[in-house]
Amino acid sequence: MKQDEKINQFRFGFLTKGSWGWKVGLGYDIFMMVLIVINLFCLSANAVLMSDFGGWLFDFIHLPELLQFYRTALRPWVIITESWFTSFLIIELILRWIIAILGQHHRRWFFFPFIHWYEILSVIPQLRFLRLLRAGSIAYKLYQHGYKVIPDLWYQRANFYYHMVLEELTSRIVITVLDGVKRELLTSNTHRKLIEDLVDHHREMFARALADILQESLGKELQAQRINIAKNVGNIVNQAIEDTPELTQLLRLIPLVGARIEQQIQSIGQRLGENITQGLIQPFAQNNTAAENPLYSEIAQKVSQIAIEKNPHVEKLVVSAVFDSIEAVRQQVKVKQWQQLLDQHDQVESTLLTKNS
Repeated sequence: MKQDEKINQFRFGFLTKGSWGWKVGLGYDIFMMVLIVINLFCLSANAVLMSDFGGWLFDFIHLPELLQFYRTALRPWVIITESWFTSFLIIELILRWIIAILGQHHRRWFFFPFIHWYEILSVIPQLRFLRLLRAGSIAYKLYQHGYKVIPDLWYQRANFYYHMVLEELTSRIVITVLDGVKRELLTSNTHRKLIEDLVDHHREMFARALADILQESLGKELQAQRINIAKNVGNIVNQAIEDTPELTQLLRLIPLVGARIEQQIQSIGQRLGENITQGLIQPFAQNNTAAENPLYSEIAQKVSQIAIEKNPHVEKLVVSAVFDSIEAVRQQVKVKQWQQLLDQHDQVESTLLTKNS
């Protein structure tokens, strides 16, 4: 599905772009955005004119009569039109909810007020500024349709500052949480229990990972070096027989065949050492890494069951890994992505200025 088709379905239901219904929906959105902007402008101007600052300003420009005329003659109309507009928004919101239910725009009929929460709250006098969110939402959707109601530069800057504020807020929250976790682990008497629970929860995963590592590294290396290991062991046995003077002296007492027997014993000992070594290596040497080796699984399982509270070195290792992980996450969160983007943008602009000059 194309991007513009997704946008059409998201905003105007399943209306075809360019159809009569789609144009009506587009025109209605523009009409509502203009109405909301005018309404907020009137409310803001009324707040300023009714404040002490407004009185001081008109006295300063020597037009107190104009301000008095507004307060006595025009302000009641502003209050009346605001009540009318609020009633219109309530009726319009109810009608859109009914249309959303009939058109099955959401998975559940009661999802509409949660999705448009700011529109519901904006009918409250103290929260009328939330109407600006609807105007901004309409402007953003029009921008997605290709109608440049927002200049590209404004949109890019607004999007940048939005993500900057969002990143700063989330970073503060995450850093505060991590600092609290670290402080709890340092000061609380239950931190050992927490770490032990963490280790116990991952023992099975650690056992599987260790078995895979042993099978992948040690198994392959044993398979590749098994012949050399067997020869080395055979040579060691042969050398041990040669270095046994009692056996040499005993065989030399046998005339003619003593030396021959000694050579045969050395050869047999060497072959015996090689065969024993091959037999010992065979269960650990892995030809097929896809098949699980039960010996490595058993070794890994035994290693994973080590009680960290009985081994201070293992406990120190686990505690250090936990704190280092928390600190690594904390340092990563502290990196300001928006600042890096800003530096890159400044660098690009500097490069362009250098080329132009």
